Amino acid sequence: MHEEFISQARTAYFSMEIALRADIPTYSGGLGVLAGDTLRSAADLGLPLVGVTLVSREGYFRQELDARGHQTEHPDHWDPAERCHCVLKAKITVPIDDRQVWVGGWLYVLEGYRGARQPVILLDTDLPENAGDDRTLTHHLYGGDAAYRLKQEVVLGVGGVRMLHALGFDIRQYHMNEGHSALLTLELLRRHAYAPDDVRPGEPRYDIPLVRAMCNFTTHTPVEAGHDQFPYELALPILNEFIDFTLLKSFAGPDNLNMTRLALSLSDFVNGVAKRHAEVSRRMFPGYRVRAITNGVHPFTWTAPSFATLYDRYLPGWGHEPELLVRADQIPDDAIRQAHVEAKQALIDTVKDRCGVTLHPKVPILGFARRMTGYKRPDLLFSDLERLKDIAGQWPFQIVLAGKAHPQDEGGKRLIETLHGHIAALAGSIPMAFVPNYDMQIARTLVAGVDVWLNTPLRPLEASGTSGMKAAYNGVPSLSVLDGWWIEGCIEGVTGWAIGDSATAPNSSDAASLYEKLEQVVLPLYYYAARERWIAVMKGAICKNASFFNSHRMMRRYVTEAYLH
Repeated sequence: MHEEFISQARTAYFSMEIALRADIPTYSGGLGVLAGDTLRSAADLGLPLVGVTLVSREGYFRQELDARGHQTEHPDHWDPAERCHCVLKAKITVPIDDRQVWVGGWLYVLEGYRGARQPVILLDTDLPENAGDDRTLTHHLYGGDAAYRLKQEVVLGVGGVRMLHALGFDIRQYHMNEGHSALLTLELLRRHAYAPDDVRPGEPRYDIPLVRAMCNFTTHTPVEAGHDQFPYELALPILNEFIDFTLLKSFAGPDNLNMTRLALSLSDFVNGVAKRHAEVSRRMFPGYRVRAITNGVHPFTWTAPSFATLYDRYLPGWGHEPELLVRADQIPDDAIRQAHVEAKQALIDTVKDRCGVTLHPKVPILGFARRMTGYKRPDLLFSDLERLKDIAGQWPFQIVLAGKAHPQDEGGKRLIETLHGHIAALAGSIPMAFVPNYDMQIARTLVAGVDVWLNTPLRPLEASGTSGMKAAYNGVPSLSVLDGWWIEGCIEGVTGWAIGDSATAPNSSDAASLYEKLEQVVLPLYYYAARERWIAVMKGAICKNASFFNSHRMMRRYVTEAYLH
């Protein structure tokens, strides 16, 4: 282990997935991208963190789509020996069932945009010391059955703490990015157990207040399926009396091993990822104090080269102090327009290369890219195809879509097929493309190259969402349902537009509102208003949204409110 990384106390940031770079498939979507942006901002700001995740040798999956939109999943293999900086010298074991499973790992050094470095530990059980099934525990991100997932979480939580200790890290705080790593709290309890003679009858054997003081937890979803729960009849043999189960049930719930409740119970600092999400989480988990730290995105990572060059010229230092973007309204309109022209052409080239679809640079492009699942409502735009054709007849527009469905989400897969059906039905009326195998690189091109970013979740199920924040760095306004971060970011007609009249408007009226905004406001502004009025909205997205919804601001809040409490 590099001496520079163990010479100072650090906060350990645990996440099942971390997006290190586009071509290392250790992420599936927003959670992993947020984790990567967190560590990149920590590097830029000189904050001492260490990331802990799984090596996920087979990745999430590589998506193949046929002409009808049928999704086929393929392993997305990568070799950590080719991308990581070194193999870890330490090996540890974790108890699973009635045996000890060996865990090794890799060091990846994540670099900030100015060369600052942040260590990331990728845990790996593919070792000769292990039997066949145990060697595959760190192969597939979110793969396998419930038993496989729970064993992965033992490796991440328990193994991660043990590996950091074996490597000589001085860890002062632990930050759990979602509940997948919550078993680390049990390992900390074991490490901070009282001597038997010091325990009074009826008192716990562990220093629970100390463990709580060391732990921070960020919850990311109001969707029940997003909170890992395991039946105790499954958990008991896997954990194999790792800790007293009566005590465990008092923390994790009486009926199932609920990883979110375990993390909530043993963390002093708990937060949701937007103000509305914190309110929803407090209702979901009464009795817990859930604060709000709204997500942000890493400035340099999500800004297209043309806009980065523009900001370097007019707002030097913006990458380190993104709040300087509040002055973007002083940038000449023609410079903003030209930067967008270049970003849009890059998207048009990508769509032509990957989909064989030719888009027109003078016609506005609506962009939608999400994990394909029901509550994201990717089909809302297509609720009334005839109405959509009528709007396109008055105000021509184009649509670019992308997104993966989880291999076990049959409803999400059907949505992709439905979208391909709409593409066929609208052929000749609205140019459309669905870009396969959505990843970070495609996301960068999409959020920068479209003219309007569309988001249509079923409220209040969008915890935060960050793609619209990324679009804002490139002067792309959002047209979005008032949920997640957009409740805080939407200034109507200034940073973009709301779908629905208020955050509590009925979801059933969202399609009508979406069509009305497109037909009466957004597209007429693009085509017939003075060009400076559209560019004023682009500048509003940069000044009001990009300057605030960034991971630098987010990390400063985590440091002052969580790590230094």
